[in-house]
Amino acid sequence: MADLIFLTGPTRSGKSRRAVDIAAAWGDGVVFVATYRSDSGDPEMADRVHRHRAERPAAWRTLEAPDDMAQALRELRPAPSGAVIDSIVLWLADRLDQDDAGLIAAWERQLDGLRAAPHPVIVVGDETGWGPVPMDKELRRFRDLAGLLGQRTAARASQAWLMVAGCALRLK
Repeated sequence: MADLIFLTGPTRSGKSRRAVDIAAAWGDGVVFVATYRSDSGDPEMADRVHRHRAERPAAWRTLEAPDDMAQALRELRPAPSGAVIDSIVLWLADRLDQDDAGLIAAWERQLDGLRAAPHPVIVVGDETGWGPVPMDKELRRFRDLAGLLGQRTAARASQAWLMVAGCALRLK
């Protein structure tokens, strides 16, 4: 069973940087799993993806696997020494047209596959509910689902960390 590490926190809290720091100890065989579809046509998001890629070691592979991350990692050759999944909320945003129960079940299947991996896995999440309750129904739904998926990930993780202002606080 894989060592599953969950990193969560608010926006720009240092989650991705901490994930890179942890995974760097796993060598050059690390795979960064992008849950975002790079062909979405969003130039600001493409720039953000480019900046994150520049912060990772050059030897790391990037795997775009927005549909089934666990399966894509299983099929990857050579097998990775570890994987960084960034992030739950991007995965969720791509599926908001699905019903809540289906989304939660799909995430549970991903967690099952990631826990079965022969290598360590870091999952990055976001704490989206630290501000006012959104006035928009869909934004409230997104916030609530992101929180539920984060809870389920933390429950299955061997380690859970909260990132705030670049500082890590171990939750479990």
